[in-house]
Amino acid sequence: MLALRLTPDLEKRLEALARRTNRTKSFYAREAIERHLDDIEDGYLALERLRRGGPTVSLEELEAESSGDAEPS
Repeated sequence: MLALRLTPDLEKRLEALARRTNRTKSFYAREAIERHLDDIEDGYLALERLRRGGPTVSLEELEAESSGDAEPS
């Protein structure tokens, strides 16, 4: 069980969406959490790794690697 406090504006939007789609507010809250929990977990994991130190990869290096433009090591 989870209880959350929403801003009045967010509460109104959620109620309107639920009413228009014939779904519950809980359905949409659960869907939003499921969609974003991986990103939040990844962010905390990345911060923890930065705090511990160690090797890093720049965005440019990552993009080059993913596009196949990386220089062979």
